[in-house]
Amino acid sequence: MAGLKSATLFVLQSIVVGLAVAFLIVLIRPDLLPTITGGRGGAPASYADAVEISAPAVANIYTKRLVEYTPAADERTRFRVETAFGSAVVIDPEGYLITNFHVVAEAAEIRVQLSDGRLANPQVVGVDAETDLALLKVDLGTLPAIKLGNSGQLRIGDVVLAIGNPYGLTKSVTQGIVSATGRHGLEDLVTFEDFIQTDAAINAGNSGGALINVAGELVGINTAVLAQDSGTEGIGFAIPVDLARGVVDEIKKHGRVIRGYLGLQPDDMTSAERSALGVEGNVGILLSVVFEGSPADMADLRRGDVIVAINGEAIFSQRQAQLVVAGASPGDEVTIVGIRDGKRFETTVIATERSGYAEQR
Repeated sequence: MAGLKSATLFVLQSIVVGLAVAFLIVLIRPDLLPTITGGRGGAPASYADAVEISAPAVANIYTKRLVEYTPAADERTRFRVETAFGSAVVIDPEGYLITNFHVVAEAAEIRVQLSDGRLANPQVVGVDAETDLALLKVDLGTLPAIKLGNSGQLRIGDVVLAIGNPYGLTKSVTQGIVSATGRHGLEDLVTFEDFIQTDAAINAGNSGGALINVAGELVGINTAVLAQDSGTEGIGFAIPVDLARGVVDEIKKHGRVIRGYLGLQPDDMTSAERSALGVEGNVGILLSVVFEGSPADMADLRRGDVIVAINGEAIFSQRQAQLVVAGASPGDEVTIVGIRDGKRFETTVIATERSGYAEQR
């Protein structure tokens, strides 16, 4: 019994001494306390470092457009000059900047102002209206380029910062989180949709600016805000940098983005439609239009056919089919597996080049 009391006393003394030492260490070095993390490291108390790294690469865009109008008291059509603000991001030290297509579309004059105040009239290297992106180039020597991140690694809840030129207020920064990824089905925005949704404020003039992560890396190009009414807040959209990177590469190589085209227009199917047409599972899209004289028409695809696979990939939605087809190059053989009158069939379509934005509007 005496031995047990001695052991217990020794343990208690050790605990008291240990707590006392720990208290003294924390008192002297409070920075050694563990931080509460949200997943990937502790949350910083400030995002100033991320902004300092990336903000020099964000430029302001000023445009002028000639706009027709008819005064109320005069039937003659007249013109006025409209000015607008936008943003752009330096993605290459050689002078390449990326912005939204709608920022520079139909502009009579474009001016780029860098973060250090230098001004230039940029060359429009190429545009891609179907993703709402444009590539510009200025000749001002070596520029501070932003580091490109990986938008595919974004998670809902990740902190992001929007940097741009809203309402002409240069170098403005807003903070929020990633609210969703892979957003699509937003009418009248772009053909190829894969938006990052964020509650970081994106206002007029932010378009074409940078959406960055807490490391100061570019993860998106700020593009639009959902403004159905005056009470709508906190729903903005950015084009993922992974998509933008591919568009930039294509424009640098060809001056445009080359995509495949088959000449068909599919619709998504309901479970009831699949059942009525004898389609098993949740695969399949329904051809609502096959354009006359198109590659699809030449391959004998018909309105009412159900497409279940393209190039060996099972097809579940019209958006997926659109992306698969767009990924083909002109001249490629595209294998289509479908169902017609309850029977499976296979055909090969020779892709041509998609003519672009106007074709889909």
